[in-house]
Amino acid sequence: MTLTPARHFSGRLFKRNASLWTSFVLKTPTKTLFLGGDSGYSPHFKAVGEQFGPFDLAVLECGQYNPQWPYIHSFPEDLLIEAAELNARHFMPVHHSKFKLSNHPWYEPLQRVTTAAAKENRVVTTPKIGEQVNLDQLDKVWGKWWEGFIHSK
Repeated sequence: MTLTPARHFSGRLFKRNASLWTSFVLKTPTKTLFLGGDSGYSPHFKAVGEQFGPFDLAVLECGQYNPQWPYIHSFPEDLLIEAAELNARHFMPVHHSKFKLSNHPWYEPLQRVTTAAAKENRVVTTPKIGEQVNLDQLDKVWGKWWEGFIHSK
């Protein structure tokens, strides 16, 4: 495992920026993964992609975004740029649908990222929360499980 840059802030307890944040490159005998951690978009994605890519899967955060914090949480459409700059064959959005930190609906990150990906003919790995992802079956077509919750009462 290699520590790589991320862009966020630290603010636990009473002291700000007392610790750093990070992303990770994980190389197994058969796969290369990028684990993005909490990060907003910045040029570090391209630098990591050039140094460590290509990646079989990039796990990228796309929830809890807000126009007032563009540097600490990625907007859903940013994931397509990040995945391209990382040279990731597949990507999986995370950091969504769990708790309310921003003003967007819980399902909006998944709606926006899959809509943007469809325009570029990209498959997005969107397992249900808790569902396992088989790294040897990354070409699987994933359903839009969140839509069933939006329209149900």
